[in-house]
Amino acid sequence: MKTNYDIGLLIIRLIIGIPLLMYGIGKLIYGIDFIQQLLISNGLPSFISYGVYIGEIIAPVLIIIGYKMRLASLVLAINCLVALMLTQAQNIFALNENGGWAIELLAIYILIPIALFFTGGGKFALSYDNKWY
Repeated sequence: MKTNYDIGLLIIRLIIGIPLLMYGIGKLIYGIDFIQQLLISNGLPSFISYGVYIGEIIAPVLIIIGYKMRLASLVLAINCLVALMLTQAQNIFALNENGGWAIELLAIYILIPIALFFTGGGKFALSYDNKWY
């Protein structure tokens, strides 16, 4: 049976990249004051909050177009892991009101980029021939 591995990777890239890019656009429009306050309350410097623009705008765009996929996927996974630790760490072993995992969306946003880190972007990626594709 012939598989469409590369089309599947393209779809996965779009499914993870577009929603996270929307989060980044929201941060551009509404600002990152919440993140800065969250960092300060956890004893971290507020300038780290500007990394959200890398993790939620640049990395998703790179994933969507398939450029430097492995590096962009790693950045995105780390960004989402930091978001999880700052906002939802207390819910890692919790269920939501419907019986689902309380952090399932953030877990998806962490695990899919990790999978893309190992697979690369496929042949429909902009940097297909590069080892960091």
